[in-house]
Amino acid sequence: MQNIVEWILETGLLKRTPRSGWSLPGVGNAESVADHSFRCAAIGYVLAHMEGVDVYRTLLMTLFNDIHETRITDLHKMAQHYVNTEAAEDRSFSDLVGGLPDGVRDELSAARREYKAQESKESIVARDADILECLVQAKEYTEQGHTGAALFMKSAGHLETEGARKLWAILERTDINEWWARIGTFER
Repeated sequence: MQNIVEWILETGLLKRTPRSGWSLPGVGNAESVADHSFRCAAIGYVLAHMEGVDVYRTLLMTLFNDIHETRITDLHKMAQHYVNTEAAEDRSFSDLVGGLPDGVRDELSAARREYKAQESKESIVARDADILECLVQAKEYTEQGHTGAALFMKSAGHLETEGARKLWAILERTDINEWWARIGTFER
């Protein structure tokens, strides 16, 4: 039980671990890895339904895709150029889930292997959810004045599913403030 308690506490570090790539275009107070993981899971949930794939497996991959960053933080692409991130991520993940009950450890490990292999429809949807979340975040930061964040939107070409491409086509031309202004009293 102590291992589970410590795992719960450790996953909380993701709430305080900033997404480091946003520092490159000058975003000073970037969202955390936990922020990213939550919206990634929300997107993955909807995309899984849109694409007709197993929702639970997709959610599992989107929610826990970056959990290894509790131990090695989030390394942006420039840092990844100099560090063997795959080995570090694998070791961090293995150590992180090592003390969990067998069923939990095995399920999380299988989800990680499936995501990394990118062979199942669910893993492709989960990766598209990750990319789409980054695209939305880049759009939000760009519209908030961090113009360099627009460079991150080039990854839109990596979207593989029809649903993700359609969502991005709409998101790309949507003002980030439209939805709340329409719901609020601003248009009444």
